[in-house]
Amino acid sequence: MLQRLASVLTTWSTRWVPDAWVIAVLLTAVAAVLALVFTPTTPIDLVRSWGNGFWELLGFGMQMCLIILSGYVLAVSRPMQALFEFVAAGARTPRGAVVRTALLSMLLAWVHWGLSIAGSAVFVRIVARRQPRADYRLLVCCAYLGLGTLWHAGLSASMPLLVALPDHFMVKELGVIPVTRTLFHPFNLALAGVTLLAMAALAARLQDAAGSEPLVDWQRSGDAEPDDGAAADAAAATAGPAARLERSRLVSLAIGLCGLAWLADWFARRGLAGVNLNTVNFSFLVLGILLHGRPVALLAAAERGGRYVWGVILQFPFYAGIFGIIRDTKLQDVIAGWFTAVATPHTYPTIVLWYSGILNYIIPSGGSKWAIEAPYIVQAARNIGADLHFTVLAYAWGDMLTDIVQPFWAIPLLAIAKLSFRDILGYALIFFAVYAAIVTAGFALLAFA
Repeated sequence: MLQRLASVLTTWSTRWVPDAWVIAVLLTAVAAVLALVFTPTTPIDLVRSWGNGFWELLGFGMQMCLIILSGYVLAVSRPMQALFEFVAAGARTPRGAVVRTALLSMLLAWVHWGLSIAGSAVFVRIVARRQPRADYRLLVCCAYLGLGTLWHAGLSASMPLLVALPDHFMVKELGVIPVTRTLFHPFNLALAGVTLLAMAALAARLQDAAGSEPLVDWQRSGDAEPDDGAAADAAAATAGPAARLERSRLVSLAIGLCGLAWLADWFARRGLAGVNLNTVNFSFLVLGILLHGRPVALLAAAERGGRYVWGVILQFPFYAGIFGIIRDTKLQDVIAGWFTAVATPHTYPTIVLWYSGILNYIIPSGGSKWAIEAPYIVQAARNIGADLHFTVLAYAWGDMLTDIVQPFWAIPLLAIAKLSFRDILGYALIFFAVYAAIVTAGFALLAFA
């Protein structure tokens, strides 16, 4: 029955859910119709509001690109590959292999979701080679758990880090909310800990049920991409001073140490409250520079990682246009009124959780989706007196709620693993059922806090 359900859901998604950019255009049309019907907006006003908002998210879009790029650069460095080999070496049974894959994927995602995308894909090949009796489909699904269950509760969580910046696009309505009130709040840390342990335990049980016969040939996944620009190195060996400079470790060491000095000074003065999107990106860029050692290696990794940022570059301006429509036509007041009519201060976080989760299946991007939802979610929270930092957390967890059954962020992983989403969806549905129950129960308990 489970496999039949997985097949039906995958077939439906393939037939009816278009590319993410097409979804952005369709949502623009939906926002336009709502504005024309429910607000005194004229067509020319609508076009102006769309165009005026089009470039509102340029800075945020660049921050998202850097998260993806810096995570990839770090994941394919030689020291990280050696770390993955070390962790995989401890997997002495198929059960141990899936548990280690699940834990590594979730821990990496909590630290940096861009690192988890690339790092989990690298690790799953390594651990599959060491434990070929593990169910390869389950291994790949476990490698997706970080992006599917924990990333938006961690150190690179797009929206909580965004609202910690003093110049974010909703600062007038929301103010600045430091990460000490969101990501490092005891509730968020406790829910993340419970999720981590529960998903790892469930992975172990699923491998026990699967048995020890591999159902998919892991060797189809191929070899890891080189990380050190070996071809460029060979060519540069006989070249002039410029090429030798590109291979000099002193260049990377000098700029890397300068970066570490700045970070030490920043956090010495601000502590954990200094964590935001800019400092996270800066930290991982500096680490990537230092771990690659030579500029030629860094540049080769960055060139490959750049292939994964085109979607953000193309889509974010269109989501910013939707934000402009909602903001300038006052559509946010109308939609906020709908939320106000059905919510109380205690139930509002749970309502936001599931609303955000359902919309996430259509718009699988925490950053761009926040541009659409923020105006009316914040307005409704103010209308009913709901706690704003719990509203932020509810949005973040809701944005992850359906990620494990949404194939968008699994595309790079599945491409490297040589599987389709259909192959892992059966397991993903089981993880989703348990995960949704845990997260919903956690936010429901806030009503009694």
